[in-house]
Parts: sequence; C-alpha cells; structure tokens
Amino acid sequence: MGEADGAAEASGVDGFGLMEAAGSAVAVAVGARWSMRPVTVLCGPGKNGGDGLVAARHLAAAGWPVKLALFGARAELTGEAARAADLWTGGLAPFSPEIIEGASIVIDAIFGAGLSRPLDGKALALVESLKARRIPTCAVDIPSGVDGASGMVLGAAAPADLTVTFFRKRPGHLLFPGRGLCGDIVVADIGIPAAVLKDIAPNTWENGPDLWLKDYPWPQTESYKYKRGEVLILGGETITGASRMTAQAASRAGAGMVTLAAPAKVWSIYATSLINTIVHSFHGFEDFEGLLADVRRNVIAIGPGAGVGASTRQFVLAALATKRAVVLDADALTSFAEAPQDLFRAIVGPCVLTPHAGEFKRLFHFGGDKLQRTRNAAKQCNAVVLLKGPDTVIAAPDGRAIINSNAPAQLATGGSGDVLTGFVAALLAQGMAPLEAAAAAAWLHGAAATEYGLGLVAEDLPDVLPRVLQKLNLPSNG
Repeated sequence: MGEADGAAEASGVDGFGLMEAAGSAVAVAVGARWSMRPVTVLCGPGKNGGDGLVAARHLAAAGWPVKLALFGARAELTGEAARAADLWTGGLAPFSPEIIEGASIVIDAIFGAGLSRPLDGKALALVESLKARRIPTCAVDIPSGVDGASGMVLGAAAPADLTVTFFRKRPGHLLFPGRGLCGDIVVADIGIPAAVLKDIAPNTWENGPDLWLKDYPWPQTESYKYKRGEVLILGGETITGASRMTAQAASRAGAGMVTLAAPAKVWSIYATSLINTIVHSFHGFEDFEGLLADVRRNVIAIGPGAGVGASTRQFVLAALATKRAVVLDADALTSFAEAPQDLFRAIVGPCVLTPHAGEFKRLFHFGGDKLQRTRNAAKQCNAVVLLKGPDTVIAAPDGRAIINSNAPAQLATGGSGDVLTGFVAALLAQGMAPLEAAAAAAWLHGAAATEYGLGLVAEDLPDVLPRVLQKLNLPSNG
C-alpha cells in the first residue's frame, strides 16, 4: 500500500486528497453503522492518524459529539497528517486510557497495517484498555497492533466491530488472528488508480471465482468421459470411509471417470457402497502399478484413509514417478514425516499437497506467519501447497499465493478434508492448472458448506456442490 500511495501520487493524485477521501470514508461508514452518539477518535502520529483527524472533522461537522486524542505532540506531525491537524478546530485530549471513558464509539486510528514492531508505552496501555472495555469500535485500515502483512498481533490489539480499509485488503485482514479482530470489513475507493497494480505486480490474492472462473472446466457439448479425465484413488484397508468420500467428491466435481483401488480384503465394502465409481480390487504393490499403467488415469489421489507406513510411501513414490498430476493428503504426507526429502525429491510433475497444520509441521520446519510458511513450503517441495484452516493458504513454487476466506465453522468436521482432496483431483483431471485447481476447490468447498448450513457432515458436501455450481454457471457456458 505504501507503493500504491506513492505510485498514485506520482501519477498526479494529490496525497492529501487521498487522506481526505480515506477519512471521509471512515466517517460515512461510522454514520451508516451507528446512530449519532459520543465518539472518541484515537489518532497516531502517522498517516493513519491523519485519516482519523479527517474522520473526526467530518463527524463533528455533521453534529456528532467528538473527542480526539493524539499520540505524540501536534508539532511533530508532518506531511498530510500535519495538514489534517491544521484543519481540526476542536481540542486535543491527553492520550491515555481515561480518554475512552464515556465513549459510545471509538475510532481506532493509532496505527495502520504497516506497523512493524510491538506496541508499547502509552499506545499499548490504551489498546489494552480498549480491549478490556469492549466499546463499539471502528478501526481505520486495521485494528492497531495487527500486522497487515501477516495478521499477527504485535503486543496487543483490540477487536473492532468495523474496519474501514482502502483500495485493497491486506493479508492481515484475511489471516488469523487478525481476521478475527477486524469485524466487518469495508474496502473504500479513495481514488488510487487500479492501474498502479500493474507496476506493483502483487502476488497475493483473496480467493474468489474472479481468479479462476474463466478456466473452470464446464461440461462441453462434444466432450466425453475420458476427455474430462479419470481420477485414480487409493483406498485404505482399515478406514474405508475417507477415500469413499474422496471418490464421491471427485465424481460430483466433474471427473469423467473415478476409479478406486480397493484392498482385496475390503473390496466388497467399497464395491457395494460406490455406485458412480469403478472399484478395482488389488493385492499389493504390483497390482497398484498395473492400475497406474493406464495413462487415461491422469490424476492420482493418495492419502485419505490410506494408513501411515512403508506401503503408503511406496504407492506415493510410484504415483509421482508417472509424472502425472498427483494429490497428496493425510496419511500420504504423514508417511514421509521421518524423511520428507524423499517425498520432495520425487515430485517431478504437477502435484498438490493438502496438509492441515499438524501434517504440515511433520514435513516442513519453517517459522514465520502462515503466508510465509506456505510459500516457503511450496518452493521447497516444488508443488502447490494448500495449508488448510479457516484461513486456508494456497501457494505455488513461484511465490504466488491465494488466501481463502469463505470457509464457515461447520467445515471443522471429520472427513471434510477428504472431500476437498476429491474436488482438487477432479479439477486437475479436467485440465485446470494446480494452483487454480486448488484455489477453485477450496472456494467451492467453503461455498458448499455455507450453502448447506448448520448440521453439516462431510458426506453432505459433494451432494450440495451442484447447487453452488449452478449459481456460478447462470450464464450458459455451453
């Protein structure tokens, strides 16, 4: 955003005009959210504080009772913030926890998304007090104390009911714990030209259909089942439900054919419960290699219910050796916990790994925030890594990353990850690139859970997916 501000000003946009538009947007958002009442505006020493000063002026002009506290001396303000202070004709209260006593609303404009060090001193004391009092709060840009690049809390941060940010969201608006502190988010247009993005060339996006819908593999009139790809799924001998849900999900997500390799001992369980899947009995590694020999099976999914151990490692390495697209989840990942480099070296074709946090830690040993960790992991293993959670991050080896923000709480149920594996595999089978396939699958997964609502269990997800796809495909795609 610093680059965006600079590029906008370089193109002729007035810097104070941007601040005026930002502060005005905050005042409008506050007026739309709450009825008129006493409001206290907490302003920091930088541009974020300048936005707060503008908001205070606009609210006062509209008749709101406004108190304003400035962190630091007025004489120390520079640039646009100093100009905003010159236009403020009200008084300045001491910057201390006592300022929020009696406030019905607080506007938090102390620090913005560019904060890079933990809060301390007076700022920390005031934010801690605001956090304890839980006064209705509007944050300017992001709640003070939240790192806009990572969502991490630096020292302390008070939850906001409303956050008004500008031009584009920051990763900290989407990644926890920051996301849980932002409340409702309003993204205001303050006059920064969209063209500045071309020069900045951002490589992080919020997930949504605009990213991948143009590449989505809608059924075509002249298509046929093998043209839509075939997914081969490894079934487990002990836990049979996981891979069955993966198979159902792959079928619903559009794979032309789905084949499940079922251990001979439990073949009947799979065969009698999967109507839309070809169930092949196999007795060991050689039989599985025979199934891999059919090149029409252009995607292999291994992990759900597969079991942890040497045999699963062998199956994974054989699948990766085909250089066809492979989706690895759950036991396929944990089986390499003692020798992750064996897995990484074997990835020579398109591959998507879909670990949850625990599985991720068994393979990768990076510190930092979730976005950094996922990017580093994707680069290390040369695969797309989809690190699951309420703020799923999907990263490619080249550094591109997508943050998924539509997952509802009811997805925290056993088997939902097995369904996600099937969605990813089906989209890969139909020709989507790994990053786009993983992003589309994650978004559809969240949308299906939202569509179903409360009471969701994982096996509901494939059946509700068609309703989500119908809404996406309202204009006919032929």
